[in-house]
Amino acid sequence: MSLNPPIIRPDLARATIPRERREGQPTIGMVSLGCPKALVDSERILTRLRAEGYAISPDYAGADAVIVNTCGFLDSAKAESLQAIGEALQENGRVIVTGCLGAEPEYITGAHPKVLAVTGPHQYESVLDAVHDAAPPSPDPFIDLLPATGVSLTPRHYSYLKISEGCNHKCKFCIIPDMRGKLVSRPAHAIVREAEKLVQAGVKELLIISQDTSAYGVDRKFETERGHRAHITDLARDLGSLEAWVRLHYVYPYPHVRDLIPLMADGLILPYLDIPFQHAHPDTLKRMARPAAAARTLDEIAAWRAVCPDISLRSTFIVGYPGETEAEFQTLLDWLDEAQLDRVGAFQYENVAGARANDLPDHVAPDVKQDRFDRFMEKAQAISEAKLAAKVGQRIEVIVDEVDADGATCRTKADAPEIDGNLFIDEGFEVLKPGDIVTVTVDEAGEYDLWGRL
Repeated sequence: MSLNPPIIRPDLARATIPRERREGQPTIGMVSLGCPKALVDSERILTRLRAEGYAISPDYAGADAVIVNTCGFLDSAKAESLQAIGEALQENGRVIVTGCLGAEPEYITGAHPKVLAVTGPHQYESVLDAVHDAAPPSPDPFIDLLPATGVSLTPRHYSYLKISEGCNHKCKFCIIPDMRGKLVSRPAHAIVREAEKLVQAGVKELLIISQDTSAYGVDRKFETERGHRAHITDLARDLGSLEAWVRLHYVYPYPHVRDLIPLMADGLILPYLDIPFQHAHPDTLKRMARPAAAARTLDEIAAWRAVCPDISLRSTFIVGYPGETEAEFQTLLDWLDEAQLDRVGAFQYENVAGARANDLPDHVAPDVKQDRFDRFMEKAQAISEAKLAAKVGQRIEVIVDEVDADGATCRTKADAPEIDGNLFIDEGFEVLKPGDIVTVTVDEAGEYDLWGRL
């Protein structure tokens, strides 16, 4: 499946604020790499800076300094982050680094000693201090007024809503808990209030994100405060009452997830679950330090579909994990055949500095990893193609993301922005605009995308 255009990819987001710069106003640029959770951090930083009187530059040349929000999850992501920092230094020269890779300041300064400052993930105050040093604020209280929704790096009709930070899992391939700490859930009333403001500002779809959405509220002992309980089921019900699409990401398949399915069947939240299964063989899962319950997971999936037949399931998997045998990989293929997931992605395992998986024996050869990745994606693609073909002739609701001279690019309830498929309308689309939710008849299906008419 081809990548979305860079202008709407979260991992290549650059802030653009349609506003003239006043005389003497300090200006900051932002490059945001990595996952949607990092994108939310970038939006918060820019919102704070706008409130202090800074303008936001869409390019390097117009900025007094540039913030690069980095990703440090995989070695390939680290390399991309270093490249982005180098580009910002070359084009602007005054660069502040933050984000996950900021947890390793020596790694950054070793490659780029001229950066102005390095801060870790979600260290907003430290980023602001660094910006103040690089370009002191000069606010004008009569001009620098910020809308209640703050600065957004996504199209105005959808928004990521982060409900917690950190993670209590100890997966051997992951260093996110080391970078972002243990689970810290936001108060439920604060999340609902933020969601209300977003919907009032025109947001039609709320994408709920965290490191572990299912665990939301555990650290707060599921407390009730100001009429809202800090539990994912209660939170989903509260958000569903706002009459926007509510899409859940990063949901671990704990038993209480089954309580969310009736909310989907009733149309309160979207019938969509993004679940990081990672693998299916119990021995592989054990080496990953993941729950080894693949068979019971199949039972859970069957139970979910019995309650909500329209549910769409997406997941990601790791192929070529240390010690993965051909038999273990075949188990994964067989499991995928039975699970029939709607949206599937895969990664070839790679070492991450500081991860415990690096020390495991029997690392898989690169050519074997590539072969398994190709075989896995071939099967996933065939499943996707068959599932989409079954939608031809159906009438479904879609949300419009973009309209240009060639047609409208839309998404179904089964498609999250940037990571899933699209539905394209190439006739009669002139009346549409981004954010519209309309009903279409599906005319044609491909491997990952659909085509339809109003």
